[in-house]
Amino acid sequence: MTNKIELLKSTLPFNTLPVEVLESVADALNEVVFKKDTLAYRQEVTEMSGVDILVEGEYETFFFDAAENKRSVEIHHSPYCFGGISVLLNRTKALKSVIAKKGTKIFTLPRKDFMDLCNGYDDFFQFYTTDFGKRMLDEEFAHFFKKPASFEESYIASEQFYSRKIEGIAYKDIVYCDLDTPIFEAARLMAENKVSCLFVKDKRGEIVGYVTDMTLRDNVVAKCLDAQNKISDIMDNPIVSIAYTSYLYEAVLMMFRTKTKYLLIEQEGKYVGFLSRNRLLSEHAQSPLVFIQSVKSALTIQELTEKWKRVPHIVTQLLGRGVHAEIVNQVITTIADSIAVKVIDKVIGEMGEPPAKFVFMVTGSEGRKEQTLKTDQDNAIIYEDKANEQRELVREYFLEFAKQVSDQLNDIGFVYCKGGYMASNPQWTHSLSHWQRNYKEWIEESVPENAIKFSTFFDCRFLYGDKTIITQLKNFLDTELQKPMGRFFAHIGKNALQYEPPLTFFNSIRTQMIGKSEVFNIKNAMTPIVDLVRVYALQNRVFEENTGERIKILTQMDVFTQQQSHELMQSYYYLMSLRLKSQANQIIIEKTAPDNYIPIERLTKIERVTLKEIFKTIQNFQLGIKMRFTGNVLG
Repeated sequence: MTNKIELLKSTLPFNTLPVEVLESVADALNEVVFKKDTLAYRQEVTEMSGVDILVEGEYETFFFDAAENKRSVEIHHSPYCFGGISVLLNRTKALKSVIAKKGTKIFTLPRKDFMDLCNGYDDFFQFYTTDFGKRMLDEEFAHFFKKPASFEESYIASEQFYSRKIEGIAYKDIVYCDLDTPIFEAARLMAENKVSCLFVKDKRGEIVGYVTDMTLRDNVVAKCLDAQNKISDIMDNPIVSIAYTSYLYEAVLMMFRTKTKYLLIEQEGKYVGFLSRNRLLSEHAQSPLVFIQSVKSALTIQELTEKWKRVPHIVTQLLGRGVHAEIVNQVITTIADSIAVKVIDKVIGEMGEPPAKFVFMVTGSEGRKEQTLKTDQDNAIIYEDKANEQRELVREYFLEFAKQVSDQLNDIGFVYCKGGYMASNPQWTHSLSHWQRNYKEWIEESVPENAIKFSTFFDCRFLYGDKTIITQLKNFLDTELQKPMGRFFAHIGKNALQYEPPLTFFNSIRTQMIGKSEVFNIKNAMTPIVDLVRVYALQNRVFEENTGERIKILTQMDVFTQQQSHELMQSYYYLMSLRLKSQANQIIIEKTAPDNYIPIERLTKIERVTLKEIFKTIQNFQLGIKMRFTGNVLG
């Protein structure tokens, strides 16, 4: 055992792992000795059962060319690990051929254990992606590397979409005209430049709108409008932009959220080009993001129900490709948002236009864009204040509206909230002034129950309606949080300590028996991270809803160090990945309703050790909360 651990400590990238993890890795190693020169692996043929750690002897790695000549030959001796890139990036097929010399001794780490390390330790995983990137700069290596046959099987293809930035792709130049340009002249400009979108500038040179082929069809041809009219009469808006440093998947999700088909690309305060949704989606036709578009075209509750039932398969597909859990959360949330918006539109169509401006907001995990497959409804309605004689009419409409939306969401699969935190509960459908009084009362009358309510509704996010209403609410809250409120933060801090990581005094995972299974509640294990990050967000008036985004902003503000930020992000999304995989498995394989319980026997030794490390990290952060907000290390 000691010799194995010492070997691992000297072998890249195992030397980046904690000693406790290396002990578990050592337990999982299987010894193999080659008694004669052996072709151990044949490129693109041999299935990798794991990765090999060279103990003694020699591995000769190379590519066979068409004439069976050896190309790109490399000789390796201990310490060396072979197979990581093959398992991660080549559909587990050997990327290069390998001849093991006579007398060579290796330890093999099973593929499942290797993947657990990649999922649990970012530095370990990044070693292989970085190494692969460097190797692809070599022309001979790149020549022999065969990309997977289809997008469905391709880790690389998914990486291009989920890790590639806008600045790295070719985007279209902006073609524009003035506000006073005649419609026919604008159409001529579009034809000459072969673009489907023409932007419109005002006299100051700022882009204030755009027209598309569809705009011309619907607003000019269909209405027999005079083509001599000004383009400003028919242009669309608002303008939506995204930073050129953003990722491709972020661009697509923003398009879905804002219902725009064109995004301006912003670089250093200037627009440098634009992207079209159709182009992005057509280039990634098998992407789960295309599925979101199909949700938007669904017409009935039954269709939306069927769409939601397919989401576990999408989650499995994404996680199987190695897509980060943070991105998977965003995809789930965007699908859920799209379904909810379809339901709201449907109900408004049946009931008639609302008698007042309003916002339908989501709270809880959906408000944080951290939705999983076990989901219930967490939402509320804020409507504008109306004159006394209209108040009852307005309230009557929105209570009925909330009931119908809630009932239809429940039918689709978003079950009623057991705690009643739904817009259909009259307590959570009110005017803006009433909501402001709610928040003020929760802050000033600091009792444990109010701390829970405040935490729930601090994680509120706009979904539908007039966004200015929720902006007004958050501006009000921003002002309130600047007042002295030591007692309030003491209660919020204690609320963040309500759940503790399931770790015993002897550093084993605390479990409970459900039926015949020994399990632990992974939601309760994750909650301390959500809660403690929210406390720091409140103290620093950070109104970003998502836990990961809050961590990034708080790190920029020097509230968290880079090391703390890395530990929190890695811990939270490792747990999220484990949670989503378990829930998808329950739905698809076990045909049961998803829950938050993970059977301990299904975890590998490496997963167990990783969880213990994560729980220690959470304990350390909770200790900081105790000291800072409650003034008592004992809580």
